[in-house]
Amino acid sequence: MSGGVESVGSKAGPGAGSAASVDPGDTLQNPLYGADAEPMTGSSFKVLGIALTVAMGGFLVGFDATVISGAVPFIREYFSLGSAVGSLKLGWAVSSLGWGAMAGNLAAGLLSNRFGRRAVLLMTAILFLASSLAAALTTSFTLFIVARILGGLGVGAAILTAPIYIAEIAPARSRGGLVSLSQLMIVIGISVSFFSNYFLLSFGADSWRWMLGVQCVPAALYFLLLYLVPESPRWLMNKGRSADARTVLDAVHGRSTAQFEFDRIQASLAAQSRHIGLRDLLSGRLRRVMMFGFGIAFFQQATGINAIFYYLPTIFAQAGGGLSTSFAQSVLVGLVNVGMTFVAIWLIDRLGRRPLLCFGVAGMALSLLAISWAFHAAKGLPGGGGAIGYERIVLVAIIMYVASFAISLGPVMWVLLSEIFPNEERAAAISVVGFWNSLVSASVTLLFPAAVAAWGPDGTFLAYGLLAAAGLVFLTALAPETRGKTLEELERTLTPPLQGGAQ
Repeated sequence: MSGGVESVGSKAGPGAGSAASVDPGDTLQNPLYGADAEPMTGSSFKVLGIALTVAMGGFLVGFDATVISGAVPFIREYFSLGSAVGSLKLGWAVSSLGWGAMAGNLAAGLLSNRFGRRAVLLMTAILFLASSLAAALTTSFTLFIVARILGGLGVGAAILTAPIYIAEIAPARSRGGLVSLSQLMIVIGISVSFFSNYFLLSFGADSWRWMLGVQCVPAALYFLLLYLVPESPRWLMNKGRSADARTVLDAVHGRSTAQFEFDRIQASLAAQSRHIGLRDLLSGRLRRVMMFGFGIAFFQQATGINAIFYYLPTIFAQAGGGLSTSFAQSVLVGLVNVGMTFVAIWLIDRLGRRPLLCFGVAGMALSLLAISWAFHAAKGLPGGGGAIGYERIVLVAIIMYVASFAISLGPVMWVLLSEIFPNEERAAAISVVGFWNSLVSASVTLLFPAAVAAWGPDGTFLAYGLLAAAGLVFLTALAPETRGKTLEELERTLTPPLQGGAQ
């Protein structure tokens, strides 16, 4: 294994795409760095290339999560899910990926600490590949659920491990933008899934099989590309493999910067050797950052983002659109999601984490309340029950909601989670918080049809809007600013040792 890392580390440049052909003396302004950024060099391109490769896991996360939205009308008919009991089964089919993601969240920290970040990412590629083929080819509803849960295992592991890896290999001045690449790839995956569903809609009754099966292509590509990236140097040093870590740092950052990074990591790990349990995470010096992590993870999902994405064509249909029109509107929402994530990446290391969170969550709250008002106002129209005459307001408000999410809770939450926990506890802490995030997501997704039936669309979106307002208060009060600080500096300020040496 040790020799393998040295071999991979020596290939880090070619694995980073164009990095191998960039002369270290050549420079280019780095759009991911802040306003005081230094120009890009050959080593900067290597880090960017590695981050982009690893962030492809986010593409698979986004694609796998939302591709089900296009398959819903077809699997409802194919598996005869039109009855009341069938509707519950349909809700289970849509949310099963989220329940699998919970197990993936819990396993990710343990596995990535034991076997390495890169090994876990390779495993997720295999899970995505197997899940897509099994879901596309099955004729059994039970096997369909199993396939989606397998995909959820990949989602849960990839969504946590990729940001950890990128944070551990990125320089402090560009870490926010580089970690945000994972979220960018998630939203690109979401957008591509909407495009794919729209164009495959013409395949007829079996189009859902193509929608789900096409994911095997990027999954196989991701598996192959991961062999061109090195293991995390922080993980290697934590395992006592300092020579391998130095090889990776030399290949990625260049010798002068590598020595600085090596010394800093070594100092932060010098006194860390204890086992991390759940009690350690929820008490002592970690209590405050864990509570913040649980809070931001709750509000990210409780405000309805995945319920909206997973049922987007259904929501637009309730607002007065037909099937084809609803799919086309979903494509538009996906494009906005991608565009605003680019904006977030550009701003996160310039403005900081807190301003994006507060501004974005405020926009989410206003947009959700506007959606609620549009559906409520439509009830008074002749033949009410749908938002006829208000469908444009619903469309614009959903676009504004997604745009606000894409510059705030979408990317910034994962950036903060990759930053606020100490080196030793990072993987375990993010696994626990990620499990909670997936639990909230799966619950909201599962309950969305029942909530709409009981409260109507207006009541459901009103609840989401009020939760977003509560989230704004929470984040304004407690969100830390981490821009431009090293992970070791953040560890000293956010989780200092307790008096008396208690942990």
